[in-house]
This record gives sequence, C-alpha cells and structure tokens, in this order.
Amino acid sequence: MTEHLPALQVIIPLLLAPVVFLFNHARLAWILSVLVSWVGLLISLSLLFAVNDGEVIRYEFGGWEAPYGIAYKVDRLNALVLLIVSAMAAVIFPFSWQAIQKEIPPSLHVIFYTALLLCLSGLLGMAITGDAFNLFVFIEISSLSTYTLISLGKDRRALTAAFQYLIMGTIGGTFILIGVGLLYILTGTLNMADLALRIGEYEAQESRTLQAAFAFLVVGIGLKLAMFPLHLWLPGAYANAPSVVSAFLAATATKVAVYALLRFLFTVFGADYTYDGMHIDYLFIPLALISILFASIVAIFQRGLKRMLAYSSVAQIGYMLLGIGLANESGLTAATLHLFNHALMKGALFLVVAMIFFRTGGTSMRYITGLGKEMPWTMAAFVVAGLSLIGVPLTVGFISKWYLILASIERGWWPITIVVLIGSLIAVVYIWRVVEAAYFKPRPENMPPVKEAPAGMLILTWILVAANIYFGVNASFTAGIAGAVAAELLGGGV
Repeated sequence: MTEHLPALQVIIPLLLAPVVFLFNHARLAWILSVLVSWVGLLISLSLLFAVNDGEVIRYEFGGWEAPYGIAYKVDRLNALVLLIVSAMAAVIFPFSWQAIQKEIPPSLHVIFYTALLLCLSGLLGMAITGDAFNLFVFIEISSLSTYTLISLGKDRRALTAAFQYLIMGTIGGTFILIGVGLLYILTGTLNMADLALRIGEYEAQESRTLQAAFAFLVVGIGLKLAMFPLHLWLPGAYANAPSVVSAFLAATATKVAVYALLRFLFTVFGADYTYDGMHIDYLFIPLALISILFASIVAIFQRGLKRMLAYSSVAQIGYMLLGIGLANESGLTAATLHLFNHALMKGALFLVVAMIFFRTGGTSMRYITGLGKEMPWTMAAFVVAGLSLIGVPLTVGFISKWYLILASIERGWWPITIVVLIGSLIAVVYIWRVVEAAYFKPRPENMPPVKEAPAGMLILTWILVAANIYFGVNASFTAGIAGAVAAELLGGGV
C-alpha cells in the first residue's frame, strides 16, 4: 500500500467528492471531509520523511513509463507543498462545521463540502504531478471548485467576486494551456523531466516559440497566484467568500500557484535560461517591490478585516516573488520557506476572522471595536498571528524576512533591504488598527454583548498560532528543507 501513497494522496479526496454529494447528508459530508483531510496529512508527512534525505519518489500510472504515461514525482519541494495543503485542510476542515452555520444556508452545506474536497484534490494534484498538461487539468479542477466556494457567501457581492475570479481565472488558465501547447509542439512531450531534457537545444537557438511559451506560462500562473498587477480578483474573492473558504484559499491556493511557477522556471526551463536568457529578475524584482509597498499601504485604509488581510496577502506574495527574483540561494530559500510560513500566519488570521463573524455577524472595524474583553482568546490569537505577519522575532514571519534581507545583502542591494523593512513597518500600522479598536476602544452601545468563540474553534485556531511560534523559535527543520530545495533548484535539480 505504501508504494501507492502518491496516487492515494489525490485519488481519495477526488473520489470522495461525488460520494459526499450523492449521500446528500451535511453532517456525514463534514465527517468524511475531516477524515479525508487527516488521511491526506498522514500521507504527506510519510512522503516528506521519505524524500527528506534527497530521494525522489516516482509513481507511474498503469505501468506506463514516463514520458509515455502520466507520472507523479515527489521530491522535497513537492512534499513541502503537499504538507502545506494537507496540514491546512486538516485544521480548517474540522473548523468549518460551526463556521458555515452562520454563513452558508443549510441547503448548500453538501455542495460546500463537495466543492471543498474537489478543491483539495486539485491543489494536491498540482503539487504532485510530473506532467505539464496534467498540471493544467488540476488547476482547472481547483479553480472551478473555488468559483463555487466563493459564490456560496451570503452577500450578493460574493457572486460578483466569483464571476470576476472566473473571468480572470479563465484567462490565466488559457494562457497556461497555450504555454503548455507551445512546449508540446516544440518538443513532442508533456512530461516535465523530459521537457527539461529536450528544450536545451532550443534554448541555445533562442527559439521564439520557447520564449513565447515561457511568457504565456509566467503570465498565466501569475494570474493564478495574484502577482501584482494581476491581483485584482483576490481582494474581492477573499473579502466576500465565506470566512472558512477565505482561510483555506489564503493558506493554500496561492502557495500552490507559486510552486507551479517554481516548477516551470527551474525544473522545465532551468535557472540559466530563466535568469540569463529571459531575465525574469528584471520583471519580478520591480513588481515585487511595488506589490510590497502598494498593497501594504492599501491595506491600511480598508474598513473590513477580510479585505485588509486580502491586500496583505498580495504584499506577502510580493515577498515570495522578490525571493525568486534575487536569484541566489538565500532568496530562493526565503521564497520556499515563506510558502510554509505564510500559510501558518494567514490561516490563523482568517480563522480568527471566521470566529469574529460567528459571534458578531460582521468583520468590519465597528464589529471588532471593544472585542478584546469579550473575546480575549480570539483577539489574543489575532495579536500573535499579526506579530508573525509583521515579522517580529520568535515568529515564522521573522525567519522568512531574515532570509530575504540576507539575500539582498548578498547581492549588495541595500535599497531592497530597506523596502522589506518598510513593508514590515506598514504592516505594524494596519495590524495596530485592529489591536487599537479591540483593546483600547469601548464596545459601541448599539452593539450587543458577545461571548467568546466556541472551544473547538479556538483550539484549532491556536494550533496554527502555536505553530507560528514553534517554527519561529525552531526553524531548523523548515529552513533546512527550504535551503536544500533552493540549492537543487539553482543547481538544475528537483
């Protein structure tokens, strides 16, 4: 059975989704979804420990050897992303049952869990497949289910946000498909490892077709990961989706898209072509710096907590792209490490938002005012996760930014170090706005008193909060994996 773990990682949630829909029982749908998420976490941990010494696991469907059949490949980078997705699901899925009672009509609960399982399956499939077209298929599975999840929000603006994401996502998917198609026309293969071997001669010839494929893939995946200025779908999607959906997407979807970008840039095209041939650093570094400053400043002026965190996510994506653009081992370590760290901090923050909505019925500043005394454990979770977002020492956010600063110093680019520090200072401003409202202002007289969030929701949220501290104090495991991944990416491995 253990040899089939790569396939089971994707197949279990994919097969359970229609089963959940056919049973049409909301409570059973939740129970099965939780069980699937926990099984997925166990599988991803098993795969990570199996490849942590540098081994690569290959799984070929139907006995068809690559490149003739579809193959899954697990290395350190795949395994880390699989762990991120499955770990977030293992926390958020159990949390979801109480959260959706206030945000999604009971008649739609089964559809919610069906779409959630499909989204999980699509994200896991993107992270594990070694086939370029198969990656596109899983992108579409996750995207279509995401459109459904966003549209389930009670606010009518959720439909507008879902439609906007549908348009932007369709454009992004089309660009990715065109890029993959151009690579297939050029090489006659879709297997990523085989593509890496065959396109070398075309890189030397400066093939226009290869350059076009590169451009289509970068723009298409850039739309999916909300790279500035292709991020316009993200604030509306996060702000108007049900809170638990926002938490799951913020913690997983953009991380998997960044992984897909890394996989194409370094595994398929190679670091030499990416930096020396296409000069991707000339694109990523300016866009990343603008994203960090612009999105952080815009976050300050948001009245709603979810929209504020959405713009914060755009800025955090900028940090990841900056790490890629710096083109050294420390920068790629920072980008890879921030995939994991940002999932922890943003997952915790959005679960706090879900608990606030559960008790107050809203997430704008007027609902948060005075909550420090009435929901002390909830707001304490926000403070700790917010400190991690800022990058305070002893949190995971500090570790990511430390490696980014180290990377910029190694390149001798001090202005980039200053921008990273300014981005952290701006984060202090918008996090402080929430802290000030919750702890230093009285509860409005027209607002009814509220109780602390349910114990089950608090425990699950504090698991993520504790992880923000633990992996900030003891970063040797995650930083070790990220460093090994960065060395392999730049060395042409993985």
